[in-house]
Amino acid sequence: MKVTAFNGSARKDGNTAMLVNYVFDELNREGIDTELIQLSGKHPHGCIACYQCFERKNRRCVVDTDCINECIEKMEAADGIILASPTYFADVSTELKALIDRAGMTSRANGDMFKRKIGAAVVAHRRGGAIHVFDTINHFFTIGQMIIVGSSYWNFGVGREKGEVAGDEEGVQTMRVLGRNMAWLLKKTAAR
Repeated sequence: MKVTAFNGSARKDGNTAMLVNYVFDELNREGIDTELIQLSGKHPHGCIACYQCFERKNRRCVVDTDCINECIEKMEAADGIILASPTYFADVSTELKALIDRAGMTSRANGDMFKRKIGAAVVAHRRGGAIHVFDTINHFFTIGQMIIVGSSYWNFGVGREKGEVAGDEEGVQTMRVLGRNMAWLLKKTAAR
């Protein structure tokens, strides 16, 4: 089994990646392989609304000048998908929004490619706005017929400067519980 996470933060290896790694620690303890894809510096482009994905039905976005098709392939190959973002003006980063829009459209054009995969949101924030980020990510999962795994609280970690989320004990614990719950659900659904 494998879980692939997509970190939409502009800061590579920052707070958002740290939160994902707390989830990964628990998944790895349960023997689940993990991979972190960081969108930082990759400059993914948003959807251009050409609808060629519906015409071609080849499981790819027609825009092939950035990392999104590679991400779509990794999403399709994974059993579980984590979408992670910092909170930018009460929403996901532009990098993650590009992935959501293009992967979502490609999936829908191809019979809901991610249907029944396990999905989890991970959100870093400084003070507020995180619930909207959490909702945006979960909207991607639900419209794609994915199964969302929860934790002991919403999947947030508090921190602004790099490394500050490590001091958010409740946030770290929430990520650890999320990892354990994701591992349990992946194992329960493996026989499907």
